[in-house]
Parts: sequence; C-alpha cells; structure tokens
Amino acid sequence: MERIDIAPGVNFSRLVYGMWRLADGNDASPAAVQAKVEACLEQGITTMDHADIYGGYTVEGLFGAMLKTAPSLRDRIEIVTKCDIVAPAGRHASARIKHYDTTAAHINASVETSLEEMATDHIDLLLIHRPDPLMDPDETGSALDALVKSGKVKSVGVSNFRPWDFSLLQSSMEETLVTNQIEMSLIVPQAFTNGDLAFLQERMIPPMAWSPLGGGSLLDGSRPTLLATLKRIGGEQGVDETAVAIAWLLRHPARILPVLGTNNLDRIARIGDALKVELDRQTWFELYTLAIGKEVP
Repeated sequence: MERIDIAPGVNFSRLVYGMWRLADGNDASPAAVQAKVEACLEQGITTMDHADIYGGYTVEGLFGAMLKTAPSLRDRIEIVTKCDIVAPAGRHASARIKHYDTTAAHINASVETSLEEMATDHIDLLLIHRPDPLMDPDETGSALDALVKSGKVKSVGVSNFRPWDFSLLQSSMEETLVTNQIEMSLIVPQAFTNGDLAFLQERMIPPMAWSPLGGGSLLDGSRPTLLATLKRIGGEQGVDETAVAIAWLLRHPARILPVLGTNNLDRIARIGDALKVELDRQTWFELYTLAIGKEVP
C-alpha cells in the first residue's frame, strides 16, 4: 500500500483505520480487536486513528488491552490520537458542561492517560481535536513542542481547524503541524472549495479525512442518484460503492488520507479495494456534480 510521509521518521498507510466505533460492537474483547487490526495489516493498513473521547473515553483502553495480549503488534502500527474535548462522561463525568481544554496541564494529562490506556510508550501523532475559543497559542504550542522533544509524541497536528486556527497555533510553535483531520466526503464536499484543502496543499501538508462516507448517509439511500452512480461505477470496476466513494477522495492531488471505521470484519477486509478504482476527470466531476446538487459553474 502507498505510504505518506507525515514527519521525519513518521509515515502512514494511505488508508487509515478509525477506532471511533470500536466500543459500539457486540464484542470488544482483546481477541476481537486484534482480529480487526490483523485484517487491516493484511492489506497494508498500519495506521490506527483514536481519540481520548471515543466510546466515552473507553476505546483507548480497549485497544490497550489488546496490545497487552499481543505486544508485538505495536511495532507494526502507527497510533494517532486526539485530545482537548472534555465531555461529562467516563473519566470526565464530573464536568458540568461539555467544553474544550487546550491548556498545557490538560494536554499533558491527556497524553499520559492515553499512553497508559494504550499500553505504549509513544504516540505517533497527537492531534488537537477541536478549535478551542479560549486557546492560548503560546501555551498550547509550547506544550506540543515539549511533548515532541520528550519523545512521548513523535508528531503533532490538529483536527477540524480552519486555516486561520491552524496558522494561529503554528505561529507559536517550533515543531511543524503535520496534518489537519477534517470532514470530507461526497456528502460534505465543502473543503474542496472553501479554502481548507487549498491551504494544506499550498503548504504540502497531507490532510486526513474523517467520516469519508458521510457517517453512513452516503449509503443509506437518502441520495439515491448519487448512490446508484457509485454502484454503477463500482460494478464496472468490480468493487462496491464504498470503494468508489473513498477512491473519489484519493483521486485528489492533496494526498488525502481517508479514515474509515467499521466493526464488520468483511467490510474491513474490503477497505483496500478503494486503491483498485480508477476515476478519470469526467467521472470524478460526475460524482462531484451529484455531491453539490448542481452543474459546476
């Protein structure tokens, strides 16, 4: 599988497995989690995307329980995780209201907890999960710089930031922010024209795409013409509609890394089919036209 250089000494598989639904399945035992990771590795998918808040702050622990039973897998994967969302659940059950916290104290505590929960001595990529209106860029930037220098975190980036949020934080840092994980799909295509993607391309920063299937709405029949077109193209190329939707993102020259999450082993085994799909320019625009609901100007 193609790999993307994220930072010096850090490179990711082009397709990323997202763990946000790991706690939603009927079986989150170490054996079940390992089976999902192994199904990814068989395709060359080595990058695992987490956030401390996933599963009400439980998913990192479930993943760590698996690594404790199969520690050799740690050397075969890259771990991404996120912090700064504080919701009244799990370890933050005492929080009075959901909020963001980008103070150094919170970031450092989150990293220490993530390392312990996931039974690892380092995180390959740490992301600030959401823009914080109260962020002090000097404090947040210094905390991220120090974590990289300590070796606890190999690289840092952000998620859901607009270009100005990204620039503000980067202006106070020595380390380079290596990605922005943003929502992108045929259901949510705004990043292709609102400047979010162009900003990253200009800086040669590979973006990550969360919810690349629109949270399932791409496949639920609510957009019947778009779904039928995906199925038609998939049928022509021997893959399903999911693979075509992901290939649409891969076709873009920004080197997008889609983050895909499913608990179904059969679907996990087919994630790599997206790399088999070839979309010419007109077919890409055919899908884009259906995505935006009108002919391009």
